[in-house]
Amino acid sequence: MKTLYRNLLGGREGAVGLAVLAVLIFAVFPLALDVFRLNLIGKYLTYAFVAIGLVLCWGYGGILSLGQGVFFGLGGYCMAMFLKLEASTPEATAIQSTPGIPDFMDWNQLTALPWFWEPFHSFSFTLLAVPLVPCLLAFVIGVAMFRRRVGDVYFAIVTQAIALILSVFIIGQQGMTGGVNGITDLKTLLGWDIRSDSARLVLYFVNGALLFACILTGRFLLSSKLGKLLVAMRDKEERVRFSGYDVAGFKIFIFCVAAVFSAVGGAMFTLQVGFMSPSFVGIVPSIEMVIYAAVGGRLSLLGAVYGTLLVNFGKSYFSESFPELWLFLMGGLFIAVVMAFPNGLAGLYARHVRPRLSRRAPAARVAAPAGPAPGAASPAIPAHAKPTEAA
Repeated sequence: MKTLYRNLLGGREGAVGLAVLAVLIFAVFPLALDVFRLNLIGKYLTYAFVAIGLVLCWGYGGILSLGQGVFFGLGGYCMAMFLKLEASTPEATAIQSTPGIPDFMDWNQLTALPWFWEPFHSFSFTLLAVPLVPCLLAFVIGVAMFRRRVGDVYFAIVTQAIALILSVFIIGQQGMTGGVNGITDLKTLLGWDIRSDSARLVLYFVNGALLFACILTGRFLLSSKLGKLLVAMRDKEERVRFSGYDVAGFKIFIFCVAAVFSAVGGAMFTLQVGFMSPSFVGIVPSIEMVIYAAVGGRLSLLGAVYGTLLVNFGKSYFSESFPELWLFLMGGLFIAVVMAFPNGLAGLYARHVRPRLSRRAPAARVAAPAGPAPGAASPAIPAHAKPTEAA
């Protein structure tokens, strides 16, 4: 039980951090905000799935991916295809030249549903496709790159190119994907109107629950032997390879995990916002998602969530108050983070808040022996390998 408490919740400090975030998401925001603003927070939290995945593959694995928007978009498109087919019944599309197919296909003179759309009539298939399709693509990319020992800046450039290629492909295949407008006018999920205020509230809580499931999964992975190997590969990859470990296999695995997290966020985005477009697949959104992780702290799962909320709060505020300057203000915020506190919000917490909390600890706790008992094995985990969690 103690092992589960330590590995899954992160000990006392980690449990407190989770509790604070849970109170903020499940109590403070729902009580303090109206439905519109709460749905906006829910949209921000869908981006946090991507940031959590980046903490795993970039912060701990040293794999900087500038194409996470690809997996976010694929997950969102899988869910959007199911919702669009549900909204495109023959009765609802009776005025079209070809009833029973999505409206944008009819506008582009398609007379039959493309073959790859057919399985998305099934909700069960859609639930499987949301994580599996992005995971399969991540696996192919990982095998092609990591087996050939392509990493660092070269991998970042390749993922950026993939994001550009996919966004251009989606825009070019307008008759089958909706083109630049994407897939819009999504109304119901299994007959349930997702546009109502009550539905948006329910989806917000489902989104929050899935986010916490991803955080706990990430903590479990980082507390295992895999987490220590990721840190070792990030710092001394060749030494790990010479020790007999399959470095490429571990990199492929964590890259696929990050892709699945991003895809779940994309699917929840589609449900909460009601559309999906190629604007979330390209280079710009992918780089913004890296900024979320950098601001929150690339070594902190909770920090990634706070960083996502902070950047998007700032983005909304600046764009509403200073529509002509908000891009410069956001760029200045990112530069300030990199220059002033490169470890993000989690680094600020570890440097300024945690020491103060430690000084206020009970005297008995301070007087407790710091080292191991005589004859006990001393842990050999380097200080930089320990996760830094923000409260």
